[in-house]
Amino acid sequence: MSQQGERRVPLASEMPMLGLGTWQNDDPDTCADTVETALDEGYRHVDTAQAYGNEEAVGRGIEAADVDREDVFLATKVWIDNLAYDDVLSTTEASLDKLGVDYVDLMYVHWPSRAYDPEETLRAFDELVDAGKVERIGISNFLPEQVDEAIDHADAPIFANQVELHPLLPQEELRAHCADRDVEVVAYSPLARGEVFNVPEITEIAEKHGVSEAQVSLAWLREKGVTAIPKATSEAHVLDNLASVDLDLDDEDVAAIDAIDRTDRQVDPSFSPW
Repeated sequence: MSQQGERRVPLASEMPMLGLGTWQNDDPDTCADTVETALDEGYRHVDTAQAYGNEEAVGRGIEAADVDREDVFLATKVWIDNLAYDDVLSTTEASLDKLGVDYVDLMYVHWPSRAYDPEETLRAFDELVDAGKVERIGISNFLPEQVDEAIDHADAPIFANQVELHPLLPQEELRAHCADRDVEVVAYSPLARGEVFNVPEITEIAEKHGVSEAQVSLAWLREKGVTAIPKATSEAHVLDNLASVDLDLDDEDVAAIDAIDRTDRQVDPSFSPW
């Protein structure tokens, strides 16, 4: 294993605080190779979803990597058309088959939309937990009041809320609410789909430390107690993102990023709850 693989990624409630995002990594061979490379280099958290169409490729990458399955924190998500009780159960079975695993460490409700019904959807999720097919229940794109509703309807704890979160969309209110309810926060699009590379404050900090803007943004999220799952397909980006675990921002750096006064949401589908 390379020197990169010796890095220790910090944990948040047993979840590695840096993961590999696989959204839009839909070429099967590229996806499998990326997952294998990431795991061999030191990642231990992989995130996918039914809607990404790459669960089978992700599973191939996990199988090919020189890492034991039990050492990989694997997350996927149930799509909004599959959130009725019976559909949650049947499509989760299909996801497990595609991934080539007996269980996932974290299963998310992808969005609180369409077929989502808190009582019926989360009853199915609880059943999956009881059956040992899902270790933890997650929610994604939930607003504070929907977080509370999910907590009220699930018997198992709501482990995490995965949302768009980055220096240009800091989500302070939601982060505080999740902290109050003991729900971890996972950031998708943590680099604002590349927009962080065009922010002078972030570039200045990157130059100060001799690192990339991506590493600065990921380190800032870690300082906030947020787990990040940046997507990457090239080995260079996989390694650059991983190197963020070695970057310690000082108080001045964090304050400068906190002071960026922007609310730039990159993901805003018509079925979103906001």
